Amino acid sequence: MALSFDQFQAVDMRVGRVVGVEDFPQARKPAWKLTIDFGPKLGVKRSSAQIANYARADLEGRLVVAVVNFPPRQIGPFMSEVLCLGASDDDGRIILLAPDVDVPLGARIH
Repeated sequence: MALSFDQFQAVDMRVGRVVGVEDFPQARKPAWKLTIDFGPKLGVKRSSAQIANYARADLEGRLVVAVVNFPPRQIGPFMSEVLCLGASDDDGRIILLAPDVDVPLGARIH
């Protein structure tokens, strides 16, 4: 199914910085609970991310790209507000998408 350009533009993808990482032992698949700062306009949001190949120290302070305009989704006892984006490598691990230089928090992906 092909998307129109207008449909693509409706997906609001923004850059945020991970400011908190918590264990999520209740998740069915290994996951972290992330707290992500998207800057003054969007504020701080939470996400459940199945990225077990990242250590807590590798996530804290890292820039990520996330969809910020999906409705919140209940993941077990946790409400996930944004969807962090990643790509699967040959081993099935999720590799987080991020800009390769610092950009302002909340910067829109075009």
